Amino acid sequence: MTETHLIVTRRGLLRRGGALTLSAVAVAMLVGKESLAAEMKAAASDLNILNIALGAEYQAIAAYQVGAESGLLQKPVLDVAVKFQGDHKKHAEVLAATLTKLGGRPVMAKMPAEYSFPVASLKNQTDVLRFAAGLEKGAVSAYLGAIPAFKNRDLAKAAGSILGDEAIHFAILKQALGEDPDPAPFVS
Repeated sequence: MTETHLIVTRRGLLRRGGALTLSAVAVAMLVGKESLAAEMKAAASDLNILNIALGAEYQAIAAYQVGAESGLLQKPVLDVAVKFQGDHKKHAEVLAATLTKLGGRPVMAKMPAEYSFPVASLKNQTDVLRFAAGLEKGAVSAYLGAIPAFKNRDLAKAAGSILGDEAIHFAILKQALGEDPDPAPFVS
């Protein structure tokens, strides 16, 4: 999946998820409750970020399913892929529960084919590992960008915890490829 596709998806989520909340913010402002409007706007922003993260976790779950079903992974690598998929499932469960608890509506998972993964270009284990490493690197970057955007600091801390797990996944996949698992002193 390209970075452009992820951006388009994020914009779509923001458009769909934010319409009702923005209307509620406008009503709060009309009745002279600017502080309530500001709180509602911050909460809506956090819900949108959580939904984007949830969508990305669903994408990772589907990607690991494609890798596992490809028949290209050797047993020890397949075991690691299934474990990483389980981690993403746990992330998705927590994100969906948090969205619901905060009054949001979690996005739904898609079928693997709906993600337009480059399945035809996956010819061997190395291709699958590079594909997974690319997704994990993207997840690290996405969570890194989300942390300062959260208005609720507890949500930012939770995102930091998930970021750490995604970074571990990325490093292990790089190691499995025989590459430097820590190529730079800073995450970018």
